[in-house]
Amino acid sequence: MIDQEDGAAPDRPRPDDHGPGAVAAGVRADEPEPADGAARPAGADERDGTGASPKAAGTVEATARPAAADEQDRPGVPPVPPGTAGPVPADRPRRPWWRRWARRLGLTALVLAVCATLFSFIYNAATAGRVRPPAGLTYVRTGDLLTRYRAWGSGGSPIVLVHGAAESADTWEPVAELLARDHRVYALDLNGSGYTSRRAPYDLDHQTRQLLAFLDALGLRRPVLVGHSSGAAAIADAALRSPDRVGGLMFLDGDALSTGAGPPPAFRHLVISPYRTTILRLVVRSDWVIRTIYSAQCGPGCPRLDAAGVEEWRRPFQVAGAESGIWGMLRYGVPGLPPDRLTRLRSTGMPKSVVYGAEDHVFAKDSAAQTARRIGAPDPTLIPGARHLTLISASSQVARAVEDLAARRTP
Repeated sequence: MIDQEDGAAPDRPRPDDHGPGAVAAGVRADEPEPADGAARPAGADERDGTGASPKAAGTVEATARPAAADEQDRPGVPPVPPGTAGPVPADRPRRPWWRRWARRLGLTALVLAVCATLFSFIYNAATAGRVRPPAGLTYVRTGDLLTRYRAWGSGGSPIVLVHGAAESADTWEPVAELLARDHRVYALDLNGSGYTSRRAPYDLDHQTRQLLAFLDALGLRRPVLVGHSSGAAAIADAALRSPDRVGGLMFLDGDALSTGAGPPPAFRHLVISPYRTTILRLVVRSDWVIRTIYSAQCGPGCPRLDAAGVEEWRRPFQVAGAESGIWGMLRYGVPGLPPDRLTRLRSTGMPKSVVYGAEDHVFAKDSAAQTARRIGAPDPTLIPGARHLTLISASSQVARAVEDLAARRTP
């Protein structure tokens, strides 16, 4: 329609004009405005600049809004950053607390196991070197073993000293030096201990055969056998097998019984490589552990271990084959004989003796008396204040008891 006053046609919105005027005019930019008097399409005056009615656009917008947007519109709900998931719906089930903690503990255990395994492999590789036995050791062939032994004295009746678990021939030195004044004294390293060559099986039968072969190899006739702790089982078994080759028998801090002592059978399945190797080497290489065990077993009457003393106890566990020997002995447990077999010693004619430390916590208080009755020995000798390592803490009393037994030796 032409304005009669100025003859100018009214401004028509341009197609690219999206300003307020285009919206207010309600005219789509891409279609011409209908002429005056022409009928407008129904709802045309309700459409916006996009050609859709406000009502329809609002419906589409409401339909397209995600649930997260509705959650953000609620009071107290923080806005969710773009590109992130919205809040967990209220109806979604939550894991029980114990399952969450179990998952955390499982992951922690897995990480610790991986770290422990890695440390074990590295530590074992770093400590894989073995030490050499001391120079000047003496050996003798005893069946399938090369047995290391020590000898003291040059005259008198023979005495053979047999050590206990985790000991060696060197443990007998304080007693042997006293006995050597009137006797020929010998101490050997049993299979699996000291510096004797190691060969399975590490059981009592093998040790007994080694001991009897040792007597034959050195030509010892009817020696007095002294067995400390678990070494009592070896001398008892030797005396029962060959009573005519033994001149006397002393149980020192030992009952020679098969009590099943030692780690349970499941131990070797639980403590496996590489962890058992790591544990053993950590223990053996610790001066504190060696001194603590020594002090607990020896008591206040024993001299304190200096560096040389610690090395004397440690070194046999670091030579080639020592670790396999230790695990082999643990497999069989502490050697011993059943009670009915031990009672057969009563019928042997050899003199017998039982000597215990009065404060020995390894055995019960009445163990010494019971052991003496079991093997047919006189009342036991109890050394006041001594614990399990009487051969170190009370060497003079032990030597005196051995000399008394040697005086009654069967010639």
